[in-house]
Amino acid sequence: MAEDPSETTPSDVTGAVPLVRPSTQRMRGRRGWAKKYERRLAVSDLFVVTLSMALAHGVRFGWEPFIPVQGDNGPAYALVTVAIIVVWVVLLGWSKSRDAAVLGHGPEEFQRVMHASWLVFAGIAIVGFLTQWQISRGYLLFAIPFGTLMLLVYRAAWRSLVKSQRDAGQLQAQCVVVGPPKTVRQMIRRLHSVPRAGYAVIGACLPGSGADRHESIEGVSVLGGADDAAELAIHANAEYVILAGTDAMSLRETKELGWELEGTGVGLIVVPTIVDVAGPRVSMSPVDGLPLMHVDAPRFEGGRYALKNTLDRITAFMGLLVLAIPMALVAIAIKLESPGPVFFKQIRVGVDHRLFTMYKFRSMYTDAEQRLAALHAVQGVDAGNEVLFKMKDDPRVTRVGKFLRRFSIDELPQLINVLKGNMSLVGPRPPLPREVEQWEENVGRRQLVKPGLTGLWQVSGRSDLDWEQSVRLDLYYAENWSIGGDLVILARTAWAVVAGRGAY
Repeated sequence: MAEDPSETTPSDVTGAVPLVRPSTQRMRGRRGWAKKYERRLAVSDLFVVTLSMALAHGVRFGWEPFIPVQGDNGPAYALVTVAIIVVWVVLLGWSKSRDAAVLGHGPEEFQRVMHASWLVFAGIAIVGFLTQWQISRGYLLFAIPFGTLMLLVYRAAWRSLVKSQRDAGQLQAQCVVVGPPKTVRQMIRRLHSVPRAGYAVIGACLPGSGADRHESIEGVSVLGGADDAAELAIHANAEYVILAGTDAMSLRETKELGWELEGTGVGLIVVPTIVDVAGPRVSMSPVDGLPLMHVDAPRFEGGRYALKNTLDRITAFMGLLVLAIPMALVAIAIKLESPGPVFFKQIRVGVDHRLFTMYKFRSMYTDAEQRLAALHAVQGVDAGNEVLFKMKDDPRVTRVGKFLRRFSIDELPQLINVLKGNMSLVGPRPPLPREVEQWEENVGRRQLVKPGLTGLWQVSGRSDLDWEQSVRLDLYYAENWSIGGDLVILARTAWAVVAGRGAY
C-alpha cells in the first residue's frame, strides 16, 4: 500500500534529519556563551571608543561642544565626535572582530580591530576631502591611535579572562569530528593540546566500516557513521561538526551534511587538507559551484620585504635613542654585581643560514658555558626541549640577570642587530649553530626570513613551549607573515613581557 505523500517527512525523502529551528534547540555556539561574550565586547568597545573620542575632544578643544569644523557648513565637533563613535563601533562589528571564531586565540581578532580603526581614519579623510571640511589633525591623531591602542588593551584583557576560564575547562565549544580514523586521531590530539583554542571533542563519526571497528579514538567515543553525523551531533548537543579529511566523503555528501545542519544551531567547520597557510596567500574562487582554494607559493623577496626592512631599521634607531639612558643604567647594574663584560656576544644563524654575532645584556656569570655540561648531566634530556636547553632557576643566572630575563630587558641590545640588518623586529627565534646541526630537513625553512627580536614563539609561551611547537610556529610565521601581523605580535609581546609568561 502506497504512503500518503502528505504524511512523508523530509527524512523519508532525502535521508536527512528533519529541519529543526534554533528555538527548539539547546543554546549552542554563538547563541550560548559566545553570544553573551560578543555582547559584552560590544559594550566594552562602545565604552573605550566613547572615552577615547571624549578625551580627544577635551584635549584639543577643551569641553566646549559647539566649536565648528572649519569649512563650508562645517558641523560642530560634538556631532563629529558622536558620528565617529557610532561609525567606529559599527565597523568593529562589521569587520567581525567580535566573531566567536576568532575570540580567545590567534592574532585575527586584533588584526580586525586594527582594520576597523584604519577604515574609520580612511573614511574621515574621504569625507573631509569631499566636503572640504578641515577636521583638526591634532584631534584625529590623538583619537584614532589612542582609541585603537585602548581597544587592543581591552581586548587583551578580555582574552586573558577567556583563557583563564578555558584553563579551568569552561567556555569550550563541544565538537564532533568527522573523518577517517587517522585524521580524526590527529585532529583530536591537536585540539586537546591547545585547550585555550576553545574546542572540546566529545565524539567522532567515521566513514564506511570505521565506526564498527572503533569504539573510541584517543579517549573520545565513536558515535557512529559519517552518514549520520548531523543527527548524532544534534543528539550529542554538539555546537560544531568538524569535517576533517574531506577525501573520505564525496562532494555531495559534504554538501548534504551542511544542509542537514542548517537551522539546527550546530555549526560546520571544514579542515582543509593543506595546513599552516593563511593570510594573503589564500584566496577562494567558485567554479561551477565548487569552491577552489588557491594557495600562493610563499615569497621571500620583493616590496613587502623592503618595507619590512626599512621599518625595522627606523624603529630600531628610534628605540636605541629613546632607551640609551635606561640601557646605560642596566650596564652599570651588571658591572656592579659581577665582573665581566656588559654585553654577551654569541654566534647565531640568520637568514639563508648566514652567521652573525648577536648581542644581549649579560645575564649569567662568565663561566656559564663551562657549567653547561654539568647541568645537562644533572637535568637529563628532559630538562628542556630536545634541541634548545632551557631550565627554570638556572644557577648560572645572576640576580640582576633574573630581573632582566623576567622582563626581557636582556634582549634590548638586539636592536643593534636589527639596525645592522642581521635581525628583524619580528621573526623566528635566532638559533645557535649547534642547534641547526640537529635539525630535521624541513626545519631549515625557518631561515628563509630574518630571525626576530620577538615572534610567534615569544607571544605563545616563550620557554614553556616544546621544540615541536616552537618549530611549527616559526615555520608558520616564515611563510605567512604580514606587516599587520607583525604589529599585532609586537603589541602581544609587550603584554607577554609584562605578564612574564615563560620567561626564565
